[in-house]
Amino acid sequence: MRPTSAQLGFAAAFALMVAVFTWRSDAFWHASNLLNIATGCVVLLIVTLAMTAVVASGGIDLSVGVSLDFGAWFVIIAMVDWHLGWGPAILTAVAVTLAVGALNGLLIAKAGVSPFLATLGVYFVGRSVQQAGTNGGATVNFRQAPDAFHQFGVGSVAGVPVKVAIGLALAVALWFFLTKTSHGRRIEAIGLQPEAARHIGIRVGAYTALTYVVAAGLCALAGAILTAQLRIFTPLAGFAYQTDAIAAVFLGAALSRAGRASVPGSLAAVVFLATLSNGLDLAGLDFNVKVLVRGIVLVVALAASFGLARGAFGAGGRALRPATLEAG
Repeated sequence: MRPTSAQLGFAAAFALMVAVFTWRSDAFWHASNLLNIATGCVVLLIVTLAMTAVVASGGIDLSVGVSLDFGAWFVIIAMVDWHLGWGPAILTAVAVTLAVGALNGLLIAKAGVSPFLATLGVYFVGRSVQQAGTNGGATVNFRQAPDAFHQFGVGSVAGVPVKVAIGLALAVALWFFLTKTSHGRRIEAIGLQPEAARHIGIRVGAYTALTYVVAAGLCALAGAILTAQLRIFTPLAGFAYQTDAIAAVFLGAALSRAGRASVPGSLAAVVFLATLSNGLDLAGLDFNVKVLVRGIVLVVALAASFGLARGAFGAGGRALRPATLEAG
């Protein structure tokens, strides 16, 4: 199967970016730096997988950052205030955060609120809860975290970082679910033609609500991993992951032959973003300059990918049908 123009353009941009970072820093290809890229993108990958599932169903979730924050926060509460072990604490944090997805699903599937407005409203509620519960947004230190919990975020098994194994396992599981199971195909069908899906008997409301619940659970797990790694909770930290996840999903969709959100496309986009951030760090740029450069590169990558996908830059381009992008 021949690669599309968008895929070739993305690969060329990736190769150019790597060449520039290699020229700028001798440490870029060092094994420890490549490991940093791999481990550094896991939290974003899991949040992006959650967003991929939602976008595949024809929606958008602007509250994934809140779900991540709740997972990161409640895993500390469960251990410190409820005296749970770190394993049950993670499960508890995920279970509590499922309420965020359930509220999204209720608003969208039952009340008929658009995904954009429903999840935006939940985002503001979640943001206020965090500010009220942390004295206006003060960080919560967890330096006394059990070592086993810390190793969950930074440890390795047989040389493979635990969180990298978790991220890849979730990616494979979501890819298999969406592409190889009848339930996954129904979610894809809802994302493409919700009315047609309803007419053939698919329970659109139930699948839609379930998708948002699962997305919240995934993000809560990502938050727990983040707390295990940093041993600190910073309120509203999830917003940065949320914006990057949206960018990664839509960049990945532009790389898809069908113009649809997909796990392989999202994975490639996450690696692209992680490599970009790492290379800019090695270049020693000022934080504000780094954010500016990162934004410019991302805009150019998105514009080029969508342009190539539409065939705007060559006769060989294909017609992109971004059904998932219209849903937001």
